Amino acid sequence: MTRLFSKNIQIFTLRFLLIFAFYQLCRVGFYWYNGHLLDSFNSEVLIGGIRFDLAALGFINLLFALLHLWPGKFQTKKGYQTFLFYSFYLVNIFILCLNFVDYEYFRFIGRRSSYAFITASGMEQELPGLLKNFIVDYWWIPLFMLGSFVLFWLIYRKIDTKVYDSRFNFPQALVAVLVVGILLILGRGGFQRKPIRLVDAAGYGGLKNTALVLNTPFSVLKTMGKKETLPDYNFYSEEELVKIFNPVQVFNYDSINKKNVILLILESFGRENMQLGLTPFMDSLAEKSYFFEHGFANGKVSIDAVPSSISSIPSLMDRTYITSSYALNDVYPLPKILNDNGYHTAFFHGAFNGSQNFDQYANVAGFKEYYGKNEYEGPEAFDGAWGIFDEEFLQFFARKLDGFQAPFFSTLFTISSHNPYTIPEKYKGKFPKGTADIHESIAYADYSLQQFFKTAKTKSWYKNTVFVIVADHTSSEPQTEQWKTNVGKFRIPILFFAPGDEEAFPPTKVERNFQQIDILPSLMDYLQINTQVISFGKSYQSEQDFAISYLNTIYNYEEGAYYLAFDGNKSLGLYNWHKDPELKDNLLTKEPKKLEEMERFLKAYIQTFNARVKNNQLTIKKEQ
Repeated sequence: MTRLFSKNIQIFTLRFLLIFAFYQLCRVGFYWYNGHLLDSFNSEVLIGGIRFDLAALGFINLLFALLHLWPGKFQTKKGYQTFLFYSFYLVNIFILCLNFVDYEYFRFIGRRSSYAFITASGMEQELPGLLKNFIVDYWWIPLFMLGSFVLFWLIYRKIDTKVYDSRFNFPQALVAVLVVGILLILGRGGFQRKPIRLVDAAGYGGLKNTALVLNTPFSVLKTMGKKETLPDYNFYSEEELVKIFNPVQVFNYDSINKKNVILLILESFGRENMQLGLTPFMDSLAEKSYFFEHGFANGKVSIDAVPSSISSIPSLMDRTYITSSYALNDVYPLPKILNDNGYHTAFFHGAFNGSQNFDQYANVAGFKEYYGKNEYEGPEAFDGAWGIFDEEFLQFFARKLDGFQAPFFSTLFTISSHNPYTIPEKYKGKFPKGTADIHESIAYADYSLQQFFKTAKTKSWYKNTVFVIVADHTSSEPQTEQWKTNVGKFRIPILFFAPGDEEAFPPTKVERNFQQIDILPSLMDYLQINTQVISFGKSYQSEQDFAISYLNTIYNYEEGAYYLAFDGNKSLGLYNWHKDPELKDNLLTKEPKKLEEMERFLKAYIQTFNARVKNNQLTIKKEQ
């Protein structure tokens, strides 16, 4: 082997090991920054992390291996070596720094970022303002990035790049191909039958540590350009399937109960906030409402809440439903159902029009009107990043409702308790700061909601309206251990408040599990709509007691007091989350009958969901 070839192997190896070492530093930094949300950093996490880092680096550096090692006189050209020097540095350090995005964003979504998030899909208009706020509010993260650029450069430039003359020969070419083959094996995670997947991270260090085991470049690469490929599960025959779980729900009523419906989706208003003294109005409203003590979100980000709440479609895949190719599936959600029954329908969101693709999905869902930042009329109230402050936009909402012909169905999604948690200057110092960045904005959102209801009480439509209030997802910084688990991460307030119909929704604290996807069938029963729908939820009148969500490729299934974690093939944990809210006592081998019962239902549910979403079978007519 020539001196040149030996030198080139040495150069590539040292560069590869250097970037690998920086991935380990990023993981240590991630743990230091988010350790309060994770379990302990142990040898199992380290081993799993190394495997996923090598997988990302193997894939990223395939071409660089070939460029470094393929023999030929071009290797001695100064210009060629300069190109290799800078291109390896720039590509690898840029991809490495994707990890720093999740230092903060992990607190919001509980997982590593996907390609859709990194490219800001659905948030193009807000991006400049959000980027500015991100740099100002989290200045230390760009500083970490800059520090990595500089530190890596200082070490990287020390690697000797002096090369010698050489010509092409077959043995050296064979070695180059062999090295590329090794990187391919690393890129797929080893010799196993299937390439390493995001879900495999759960096998190292437990459910709470999957984000620690993973790295953001791997997550982005695995979701980049990826079409939705929901697995085809065949746990049961079609005949068995409908006996276990049938999403076809039939509602038979002779006459409609034509009440107005207002659905308020509150940004980041997790259930934990109601125990921290931040939400006096919401607390008082819950006491007057049909309040679900065990309410659950069906997704972890805002964009999941809309299809869950209005279409009864949970977020059970790696990409959000609204931004997936399935977003244009034929559905029969609340707006279409109520349009067909003489309702006026409208969707309100105080952010930029186009934000998170809500306007597009509102159109697909059948809302007749959409009101965003562009349509807002009122005093100047732009928050500098997202859109219109909650107080003013809710008052605008109340004014617009006055002009709607009854009965109406209107949905409003609040924005002020979203990062960067801006509240109006006039209210600085009025609300409790709490112990997390979001808490002051939660208190402001609660105050804005109170002002809306003060106005609503003066309206003629108030007594003839049922208010459904639900959070989109939980807050980003849980304060105690029980809210950091895969149960606590999805617990939100959900209530039905009918000021003119307490007989239907009496002031009650309901202990059954209730989720966003249960809103549609519940309203069908309350409004006495004569229809048939595909719904993955259940009515408030049902005795069923389940909730389902998905995070980090893990299906989370609550049934009564029990929680099951399932990866699509096998169960990872079974817990009694009422008795064991921190999920420390795994009952997987202790309660086999309960495990079998819960697995049976969940498998049928997943098989049904995947098949119907993939095959566009979300309406009754598609079955005919």
